[in-house]
Amino acid sequence: MTAPAWRLPDAGAADGPGHRGSGTARLLVVAAIVLLTVVGAGGFAAAGGTRAFFAERPEGCAKPDRSIQLYAVELPKDGTQIRLGYGLTPETASYPGPTMEMMEGECLAITLHNQVPAATLAQLRTDANHPLGVSLHVHGVKYTQLSDGTVQSASFVPPGESRTYTWFAQQRNNRTGAQGTAGYWWYHDHVVGGPHGTQGLGVGLFGGLVVRRPGDPKPDRTYPVVFGDRQSINLRRGVDTDTCDGQNPRPGPTCLIARKGEKVEFIVIGIGNEMHTFHLHGHSWADTRTGVVGNGHPFADSVPIIDNKSLGPGDSFGFQVVAGDSVGPGHWMLHCHMQFHSDAGMSTMLHVLDESGAMPPGHDHHSHPATTAGAGTATGTGQHQHG
Repeated sequence: MTAPAWRLPDAGAADGPGHRGSGTARLLVVAAIVLLTVVGAGGFAAAGGTRAFFAERPEGCAKPDRSIQLYAVELPKDGTQIRLGYGLTPETASYPGPTMEMMEGECLAITLHNQVPAATLAQLRTDANHPLGVSLHVHGVKYTQLSDGTVQSASFVPPGESRTYTWFAQQRNNRTGAQGTAGYWWYHDHVVGGPHGTQGLGVGLFGGLVVRRPGDPKPDRTYPVVFGDRQSINLRRGVDTDTCDGQNPRPGPTCLIARKGEKVEFIVIGIGNEMHTFHLHGHSWADTRTGVVGNGHPFADSVPIIDNKSLGPGDSFGFQVVAGDSVGPGHWMLHCHMQFHSDAGMSTMLHVLDESGAMPPGHDHHSHPATTAGAGTATGTGQHQHG
């Protein structure tokens, strides 16, 4: 998507009534040419009727280290509920979308292809004058105005078009005071339905991002867990949160599994309008940015060890656990500890398999304890709801 083309003053045009070919116009032309030459790639964008120049990439990112393709597509409906998702290919799109992983110091270019039909986006629109499109807005890492993913910055993707967003995982710099961007973050649409992307979040356009430091421990499995409105986990409730096949479980948003001894990473995200508390049975973790403080570290005893953490809208955190560490295989509940939320179906399971990969006895997702108040899918935000 090209930036708006702004007309530069003509060197022979009048500066005002009765004036012709003044030096002011010529200086403006020269200044604009110098600016474009020095800064290079980028574009002009309108903001409140003023003209401003925005760089294509953040400071510290001379060029992308890596590029990926991302697709926004329409998925099968949940009943009457529209569902959209991000995917590295159109066929693998899901909600949550693919987990992005970066290293501090890395610059990543993501080209987003909007394959959502215009008619579907029009159904989600809350204002007939709002433009149709999808976008990519990220938390935690660095980006310029051209990668903000908002209508206001004209950095969205109309139906059938593509746009490249650039993210920079700034590293810690003790000299400048930069804290670095290592941590657990998320990305989401900021355009579908209205200027804040409320409908885009509500129908599935979100995913997790982890930024690691060199030397951080790598997990065997990573699961995004998104707590949302109407007591939902990954936009699902009750039995729909846990669809693991007891004989052939396959990992995914509705089947959280790991063999005993594997390192399991969770990226926990809050969307919508409600407060939650995330609790995982049988396991605890160090409340740090990206990794567990090692034994003998002078600050090891100052790091809290927790198994329950508050989560508000827009918040994100993450952690790693060793599956079944000292507690063994089993079906370990993961739920919101606001009691009426868990009673209404905001609960699922981390299934820790034995070393051979077999599901422990006692699994029957149709008798899930969180179904007493009814089951069904739920929107994370927005007006389209059912269940």
